[in-house]
Amino acid sequence: MVEWFKDWFNSPYYHILYKHRDDVEASAFINRLLEFLQPAPDVRFLDVACGKGRHSIYLNSKGYDVTGIDISPNSIKVASEYINTRLRFQVADMRKPFADTEYDYAVNLFTSFGYFDDRNDNLLSLQNIYSALKPGGIFVLDFFNAEKVVKMLPLKETKIIDDIEFRISKYLDDNRIVKTIEFTDEGHTFGFTEKVEAARKDDFVRLFNKTDFIIKHIFGNYKLGEFDGTNSDRLIFIAQKP
Repeated sequence: MVEWFKDWFNSPYYHILYKHRDDVEASAFINRLLEFLQPAPDVRFLDVACGKGRHSIYLNSKGYDVTGIDISPNSIKVASEYINTRLRFQVADMRKPFADTEYDYAVNLFTSFGYFDDRNDNLLSLQNIYSALKPGGIFVLDFFNAEKVVKMLPLKETKIIDDIEFRISKYLDDNRIVKTIEFTDEGHTFGFTEKVEAARKDDFVRLFNKTDFIIKHIFGNYKLGEFDGTNSDRLIFIAQKP
């Protein structure tokens, strides 16, 4: 059975549905992160689950050496149109070792974690990210605030993009937020599913505690404001490898 993210993320319809993601907001978030972290000019960044590379490309535009990895060959193919001597992309599964103490910073952004049927894979992924960092390296994990999102479920909505009507339902099942996406295009009916762990702050703290990562900061929005379980939109961890 094909894992849902390998099927959906490699579909052209995934990129159609999410084509309106806010690049301005993403760039502003990266700027705030850089201002907060103050990385030296010669450091190396790793973008884990980079998708089509929007964060990697922007980090590189700020002068940094960046490697983006993603499980979707189609996403990496698109991202690779932007490669240069300090920007590269490769197909890789975060559950498998992909680097050995090469990077000063690693980022996993826009809820690109917690997709796996086997919850042990979450820890395995975190351990692989840990291994990819140099001693003293910093990891930034950006996730939605599940505590707030779950309160809004179940939810149904319709989005019309490029003349395609996407019918979307969200509900909670086995502490996972399940999103079904159905639509018809050129006479063919399609259906895809997203499943993301509804991990709360304490869940991530326990996960980090199973590695040697030290949690340094927890933020609740892209302006790096204080985290509030009830009202924050995001759950952003800054962790360090000793």
